[in-house]
Amino acid sequence: MKIVVYAICKNEEAFVERWMDSMAEADEIVVLDTGSTDGTVEALRRRGAAVTVESITPWRFDVARNRSLDLVGEDADICVCTDLDEVFHPGWRAALERAWVPGAAQASYRYTWSFNADGTEGVVFWQEKIHARRGYRWAHPVHEVLRWVGPGRPGRKVMAEGVQLDHHPDPKKSRGQYLPLLEQSVAEEPDDDRNVHYLGREYLFYGRWDDCISTLQRHLAMPGATWRDERAASMRYIAKAYREKGEGGPARDWYLRAIAEAPYLREGYMDLAWMLYEQGDWEGVLYFTGCALAIRERPRTYICEASAWGSLPHDLRAMAYYRTGRIREALGETERALALSPGDERLQGNGVFYRRILDGAGECGMPAG
Repeated sequence: MKIVVYAICKNEEAFVERWMDSMAEADEIVVLDTGSTDGTVEALRRRGAAVTVESITPWRFDVARNRSLDLVGEDADICVCTDLDEVFHPGWRAALERAWVPGAAQASYRYTWSFNADGTEGVVFWQEKIHARRGYRWAHPVHEVLRWVGPGRPGRKVMAEGVQLDHHPDPKKSRGQYLPLLEQSVAEEPDDDRNVHYLGREYLFYGRWDDCISTLQRHLAMPGATWRDERAASMRYIAKAYREKGEGGPARDWYLRAIAEAPYLREGYMDLAWMLYEQGDWEGVLYFTGCALAIRERPRTYICEASAWGSLPHDLRAMAYYRTGRIREALGETERALALSPGDERLQGNGVFYRRILDGAGECGMPAG
């Protein structure tokens, strides 16, 4: 079985050694460099990658990805698309080969998109950028996806248990090109509900609250927008935009709609709990964080925010218990939060504060929120 890694890059010399070490289990590594001005190309070639240098003008991620895929030989059995700021855990090839049963055409694998400050995993979901050599092309100027264009139906999608890819991005890189490319993507395919969702989310990132609200309401009205997880996310983003506009009533209503849409997800409960925390509604905080914690299974989709699965639910509960005079419960929740974030000095200090009260040393000051 021949496995080929392919990638696009530009000015990523700092990642070359780590990336090449990680991809070394492949039979070949091919890279499309789109105009590096540092030593990326030379460093990749020294490590054995086959590098082609071409300019993509006007820039589109799908065009670049497809051109890099074109560089993969027709004799490849499996194509693995990664970026230079990503790293596979050792043993990924063997795990992929175990999963690639006869008739397989695409693999889904675990992807850690972000890490918390203490090094623990942040956003985790399952990625699908491993595929058969023939029949697939990339689509969309940004947030590009693999699309089956071959004859008939694609082969099986398999779960590649044991394949783990980590994302370690350069924080200095700008995402300024994303918004115009998303607007272009929606203009090209106005009926693509996923791109409309992404565009509304991008408007939220840019602080364009009214554009965010109107775009995501459009997403929710689209016939193809049926995935409840993503619909709930659109509702939460609308709520956040209303909060930023100072309109708490509509924000609360949209959070409740998000919860009703996908009651099996933690994020809606936690967003509303955070808003109630800011309002000093302590019993509300306890209720909605309790609802969130009752959900034990973390979803495998990208609709999964790190904070909802970290120490925050217990942290908010601890503060709510303290504010309502239940110090022992506050300490218990702080200890649960510390089990998830053991290096958090604020939580450590809060634990000391609650113990002093319970030991009869008296209350001095306030726990750090």
